[in-house]
Amino acid sequence: MRDYIDVTGKNEDEAISKALAQLNLDRDDVSVEVLERAKSGFLGLGACPAKIRVYYGPEAEEEILPPPPAPKPEPVREEPPKPRPAAPEKRERPERRERLPREKKELPEKKERPAPRPEPLQEEPPVPLGEEVDDEKAAAIKAFLKGLLEHMDSAAGVKVYLPEKGRYKVILEGQGLGSLIGRRGETLDAIQQLTSYAVNRGGGPRVRIHLDAENYRAKREQSLQHLARKVAGKVVRYRRSVTLEPMNAYERHVIHTALQDFEGVTTYSTGADPNRRVVVAPDRGERH
Repeated sequence: MRDYIDVTGKNEDEAISKALAQLNLDRDDVSVEVLERAKSGFLGLGACPAKIRVYYGPEAEEEILPPPPAPKPEPVREEPPKPRPAAPEKRERPERRERLPREKKELPEKKERPAPRPEPLQEEPPVPLGEEVDDEKAAAIKAFLKGLLEHMDSAAGVKVYLPEKGRYKVILEGQGLGSLIGRRGETLDAIQQLTSYAVNRGGGPRVRIHLDAENYRAKREQSLQHLARKVAGKVVRYRRSVTLEPMNAYERHVIHTALQDFEGVTTYSTGADPNRRVVVAPDRGERH
């Protein structure tokens, strides 16, 4: 069982800051459980501060005991062989009449049915990206990325699609694109923000730019959905809130969407960008 302290504040963020200052720890070193949410009241009446419980210290590890030794088999006692009874005298049997063999009726051979073949797995059709475009916005996207990639010593190719009006899908192609993706997609997000700023700073209607490389976005979304379900299972089991790592707005949206129908938990965001996090907490109606 980890140690914990209870702290109050005007809101959850202030209470968390007080607890971290009191413990002299970083946010990633503790787990936070919201005991009572802050209430503003009416005209100052009925106001209630936020109350949280902050767990810190190493988690207790379950001691794994070795299995008990197998019992030694008891020695088998050998009993002396018993004397065999004398064989009875053979009696002569009357002769049997010889029976003529019956004619065997030939049965029709059964035709073996071939085993059914397993149906091939149907691959999900790829998400349509639309046709590759080369309009004014697409040309601006390619020009900016070409110069940026040259400064980054990358020979990645750039393809621009228009899946829907006002939204451009930009795909970086090539080998060894890990440096352009970065840790948890941070470099890819930065390139996407710079490209969006460069293209939209001029005149004309604003457009959305979605940048991807090596299908990282889809893989990251699946990983976040798996993480969300795993954390939600722990929250339901241990009745404690869990605060996830800082995420951008899109990744937080993936977590909220994955758990919106998960029974027994609720989610909300806390903190300010770029350190805004998702908190997975027990549902109020499920608390005891």
